[in-house]
Amino acid sequence: MATIAGLTGKQFTPYTQGYFDRKYQYATTSYHDEVHDMHPGLIVEPLNKDDIKKVIAFAKQNKKAIAIRTGGHQYSGASSTGPDNIQLDLSNTFKTPDNFTYFEKGDKSFVRTSVSCSLGEFNDFLGTHNAFVPHGQCTHVHLGGHVQTGGYGELARSFGLLGDHVLSLEIIDHNGEEKEITRSSDPELFFAWLGGSPGNFGVLTHFLIEVHRDADHQGSLGLYAMHEYDPAKLNKLLGYLAEMSDDENFPRNYDLCISVVSADANIQGHIDGLDDEMKESHPEIFGVDKTDSWRSMIFVYAQYIPLGPNDKPDLAWFERLREGSLGPLPVQEKPVSNLMSQWIFRNTREFVHPYVKRVYLTKSTTLVKDGWVDWVVGRIDEIVGTTGNGQWLSVQIQCLGGNNSMFRKNAGNGTSYSWRDSTMCMVLDNFRLDEKKEDAEAWEAVNDKEAIGPHGIFSKEDRRAIWGSYGSFDLDSVWNTYHEDRSKYERLMQARKVADPHGTFTPNTFCVKRAA
Repeated sequence: MATIAGLTGKQFTPYTQGYFDRKYQYATTSYHDEVHDMHPGLIVEPLNKDDIKKVIAFAKQNKKAIAIRTGGHQYSGASSTGPDNIQLDLSNTFKTPDNFTYFEKGDKSFVRTSVSCSLGEFNDFLGTHNAFVPHGQCTHVHLGGHVQTGGYGELARSFGLLGDHVLSLEIIDHNGEEKEITRSSDPELFFAWLGGSPGNFGVLTHFLIEVHRDADHQGSLGLYAMHEYDPAKLNKLLGYLAEMSDDENFPRNYDLCISVVSADANIQGHIDGLDDEMKESHPEIFGVDKTDSWRSMIFVYAQYIPLGPNDKPDLAWFERLREGSLGPLPVQEKPVSNLMSQWIFRNTREFVHPYVKRVYLTKSTTLVKDGWVDWVVGRIDEIVGTTGNGQWLSVQIQCLGGNNSMFRKNAGNGTSYSWRDSTMCMVLDNFRLDEKKEDAEAWEAVNDKEAIGPHGIFSKEDRRAIWGSYGSFDLDSVWNTYHEDRSKYERLMQARKVADPHGTFTPNTFCVKRAA
C-alpha cells in the first residue's frame, strides 16, 4: 500500500524499518490465523487532527478501512487489521499538556482529556487535583478504548463505570468533520459510542468527564492485602466475596476484588519468544514493567468510601479479609485518589506468554448455595497448585451488583454498556508455553462447559464483556453474548449505518454489523 501524501506524522509500510515493531500488540503472539489478522498494509502515527482527516480521506478514496488503536491491549487483536487496510495509532497523538484540563463549576469538577492518555497518566493527573473517577487497573491501557468499552474498575459498585461519567465526545467522522456528541445533541450516536462497537463509528480524540472530589468523601478506607497462595485461604476469601455478591442489599460504598496470580514466569525461567523480545528491545512500545517477580499469590483489593456524614465503616469486614496476610498491612485511611493510585497494576502484562482468555459475567445471587466457591477454587488450583506445568493463571474476580450498586443503577443512562444487572465478573486467563496451547484450551473448555449455560454453576447464560473479548471473532454471530437483546443490537446497527456508511471504520469482523 502506498503512503499518504502530506502527512506530518510517521508512516510504516510492511518490510520497512520500524514496521515490525509498530504492528506488535498484546494479542500478537496469542493468535496466528487469518481471522485475527494483525498485519496492516499501512501504519500511521498522526501528529494532529489534520493528519487524521487526511487518513480518512485517503481510506475513503481508495476503499480502505481504518483500525484505530489508542494503546494498551485489545485481547483478540481487534484494534489491528490486515494488509488491505490501515492502522491508525493514536497512542502518542494527543499527549501535550493542553490535552489535560481540570476545571470546576460550582460544586462539580470536570476533566477534558484525550484518547492518548494512559490510565497511569490519567490517575496521576487526577491525583494532583485531589479528584478521582472509577477506572481500571492496567497502567498502560489508554483511555480511548477504555472509555468506549466501559472503564470497568475498582469503584464499580460505589460509583459505576468510567464511561458513566462521560459528558461529551469529540470525534472526527467519516467525512473528516469535527463534531461534539452529547446525550442531548445526538442521543443515538452517544449511545452507540459508549459501549456499542469500539472504534467503528469514527475517530474519537477527546472527551469531557465529570469527576469526584476527595474532599466530599473524607474518611475513605482501603486495604491491599497479599496472601501467599493456599487453596484453603482462597476458599475462605472467595467465600466472603460470594456472600457479598449474593446479598442484594449490601451497602453501595464497599468494593471488593480478589485476584490470584501464578508464580512469576521469571522465577520459573521460561520466558522466551516475541513478547519477551519486545519487552527487552522496545520498552517504549511494549511498556515498562515496574513490579518485581512474585510467588503464587492472592491479592485482595477492598475499599470503603463514605457517601455522607453519617456513614460509618465496618472494620470487621476489612479484618477478615486481611487475616493471615503477609506482613502487618493495616487498613489505610487515605483520600480516594490516593487509594486509586495504589490499585494500579504497574506491569505491562501479567506474563510474557501467549494466553487463552476468558471473562464471564453473571447475575446470580445464589453462588454460595450453588457451590461456586469450591468449584472455582478447584479449577484454579489445578493450574496454580502445580509447578512446572507450563501454564500460569491470572485470575480477577470482582463483586459488581446489588440493589444499591451504581454499576446497576446507572443502567439506562444513555450509554449502551451491557449486562448492567450483573452481580459478579470473573476473569480466568491462562498464559502458556507454545507447546501447552491444547492443554490451556482444554482447561478453559471445561470452565466454559461447567460454569456457563442452563445448568452453569456461575451463570445460566453466556455473558461477555466487550473489553475482554474471546472466542468467535465474528461479532455479528455472537452479538447476544455481548449485548442483551436484539432490539438493542439493531439500534447499534442503525447507528453504525449512519456513522460508517462506506465501511471506512470496518477493518475486521469484530464490529457491530451495519444495518442494511
